[in-house]
Amino acid sequence: MDKIKSLVEWMSDRGIGMEQLLEAAALDRKVLSAIVQGRYTPSPQQRQRVAAALGIRPEQIAWGHTAPVEHIYGHGPQFGRSP
Repeated sequence: MDKIKSLVEWMSDRGIGMEQLLEAAALDRKVLSAIVQGRYTPSPQQRQRVAAALGIRPEQIAWGHTAPVEHIYGHGPQFGRSP
């Protein structure tokens, strides 16, 4: 069974730093930084590049946001009918 780990865990296991991953994955620095920090969910092509740079399959990386996504715009509880 394949082990699923976060991108940071894979980088640590492989001994690859941000600069090495940036060079191997050939992605924009801001995009890769956001992916590593869990602030951006990468496209399938970006996932493939990052996984290939680590020598693993994309399915072995736990992708997605690590911080909760908060919607700050829109109508809040102050609008509409009161209970």
